[in-house]
Amino acid sequence: MDQVLFTLTLVATLGCGLIAGVFFAFSSFVMSALARLPPNEGLAAMQSINITVLNRLFLGVFLGTAAPCLALLVWSLLRWRGDGVSPYLMAGSALYLVGCVLVTIVANIPRNESLASLVPGDPAAESQWARYVRDWTAWNHVRAGASLAAATSFGIALGRGSFG
Repeated sequence: MDQVLFTLTLVATLGCGLIAGVFFAFSSFVMSALARLPPNEGLAAMQSINITVLNRLFLGVFLGTAAPCLALLVWSLLRWRGDGVSPYLMAGSALYLVGCVLVTIVANIPRNESLASLVPGDPAAESQWARYVRDWTAWNHVRAGASLAAATSFGIALGRGSFG
């Protein structure tokens, strides 16, 4: 069981770190670059990104990271250890599942769906684009930070753990 716990924790650490990097890139330069384009071009580019991100590789890592996080959350609740590992497993899992997956579902996806209905070049779309960039990026900062904090928490668990 210890080897399974170690493997789940390692996979969760790597997945959270990878997702944190993707979201960090969007927060630190991709959205800024899109916002610098003429609104119709930035909007069209983000619409394209929102379609192409729905691929097996990205979704495999994004949702594939949620699976070990869920397992580790359940494990940490059911088999609480006094060795200081369980709190980090629970924190990392909650950070990713709430701060990344849930935020994506309730904040970023609805904005992406609204953006999909806009017509690049429509004057009304320009003000909506500016609001989209501001609000979507703010929520993306939350996802990036939560994913990085989750990876850190799992990394601490790996350092403290006695995984056999």
